[in-house]
Amino acid sequence: MRRPILVTGVHRSGTTWVGKMIAASPQVTYISEPLNVHHRPGVMRAPVSHWYKYICEDNQDEYLKPLQDTLEYRYRLGAEIRALKSAKDFGRMLRDLTWFMQGKFNSTRPLLKDPFAVFSIPWFVEQFNTQIIVLVRHPAGFVSSLKKLSWDFDFEDLLQQEYLMRDLLSDYKPEMEAVVKTNPNLVEQGALLWKIVYDIIDRYRQSIPGMIVLRHEDMAKEPEVEFRKLYDQLGMRFTRKIEMIIDKSSSEKNPVELARGRQHSIQLYSEETIKNWKSRLLPGEIEKIFQITRPIADRYYHPGEW
Repeated sequence: MRRPILVTGVHRSGTTWVGKMIAASPQVTYISEPLNVHHRPGVMRAPVSHWYKYICEDNQDEYLKPLQDTLEYRYRLGAEIRALKSAKDFGRMLRDLTWFMQGKFNSTRPLLKDPFAVFSIPWFVEQFNTQIIVLVRHPAGFVSSLKKLSWDFDFEDLLQQEYLMRDLLSDYKPEMEAVVKTNPNLVEQGALLWKIVYDIIDRYRQSIPGMIVLRHEDMAKEPEVEFRKLYDQLGMRFTRKIEMIIDKSSSEKNPVELARGRQHSIQLYSEETIKNWKSRLLPGEIEKIFQITRPIADRYYHPGEW
């Protein structure tokens, strides 16, 4: 197996864009979110019960072989066919099968783009020698994206994971239980989730050598410069064709806001998107996010970036 790459971070942090810009290289094959609870069975055969599933030594038997099959491009065509429910599913099957076949034939590096693997980073490093890239997005930018899409988060997905609570999140149990009980608005939910995820990431980057932590804002401001650096860190060739793909994805000719139903598009005027939260959020909401996330956000953003 070629050394895998995992691009992760909280969802809506730019993992899709960064993952696809790395996968613009012929040295890499893109695999989308095997730990998404709605992942396709052709991509990974083990069911996933919770968002942000934590995999460790105590529960790895359920996931080790299925994820190894994924990383070795063993596509489960029969299982995928049985799960088809729509023309969209059929199209996705053809896309994924093609990617897996090309990856296997060309012996490329598998790139997992999966925000929901973020707590499982140490396990991926230990089991597969995975090279880790973590995206950080400004907490107000992250929450504003959730607000725009009306995406809430159920903290029961974290509280119900015995090993996750034991190993990583016991200190956050009272806050999460309070959120479950009071059911606050998306702003408070998103701010707490951001704080939890990037507190754990800060611990990981102190203990996992070589883990690459990137700020979405830095990538968006100077995409060509930052991706050239990233390709060098990954030991991959940065060609003129790749440069053109990156430029097209981040050009000022692209929209600043995505139309409804196109939330997964990567064609945006990247430099301007980092300011969107200032118009999406009310002053009181920005202050609330600041107060909730500040102890952790100060490790990634200075006060002037608010």
